Amino acid sequence: MKQWHIAVIEDDAITRDRLTSYFKQEGYQVSAAENAVQLKEIMVLQRIDLILLDINLPDENGLLLTRQLRERSDIGIILVTGRTDSVDRIVGLEMGADDYVTKPIELRELSVRVKNLLWRMALVEQAEINSLTPDNDKVVRFEQYVLDIPKRQLWDNDQQVKLTRSEFELLLAFTRYPQQVLNRERLLSMMTHRNHSPDERTIDVLVRRLRNKLHADLFTAIHGEGYLFVADVE
Repeated sequence: MKQWHIAVIEDDAITRDRLTSYFKQEGYQVSAAENAVQLKEIMVLQRIDLILLDINLPDENGLLLTRQLRERSDIGIILVTGRTDSVDRIVGLEMGADDYVTKPIELRELSVRVKNLLWRMALVEQAEINSLTPDNDKVVRFEQYVLDIPKRQLWDNDQQVKLTRSEFELLLAFTRYPQQVLNRERLLSMMTHRNHSPDERTIDVLVRRLRNKLHADLFTAIHGEGYLFVADVE
């Protein structure tokens, strides 16, 4: 059985040691760091599957670090913070975090969130991506875009558009049902990589990110119902 590798990034020594000790007892390989520089040093030498990341780091903003990590990898990211403002949670999701927990930390709840995120990541890695499309088409075309399903890549003419795992799955869901209004709950059900406690606002965040990367007018919000993908899909 694979041993997952977790990195705990926390500047408070007591909290860092508590999390490190707990997850080692749970059977994980655990590396610990007190700042972003140490995390990057660890990632150069070792493969990390999931990061428990404190937002308030001494050398770098945790939200900006989340965006940097997400731009170059599909690593699991759970933000751990003392902030309780829901705005921070939404911003964290927009930056590419998979989940968000607040201090004081309930270790058993955090453990469940970690297990569920790693389980969903394993599903994505192991599943045949073609199973997401009923007709097993390998390439989807709309507008000037080409969505290569097996490679999980999106191309805008000859330029690749970088997508996170969640963005890819949501776009794939839209291309399966073009010209149809899809409510947020249904969209969440078609995604394997989502938060432990699904929040319909997660869909709003992901749609906003897709609008920034593609033509914004491809996604129409239907008040009180959901979203409509207006492109003709081949």
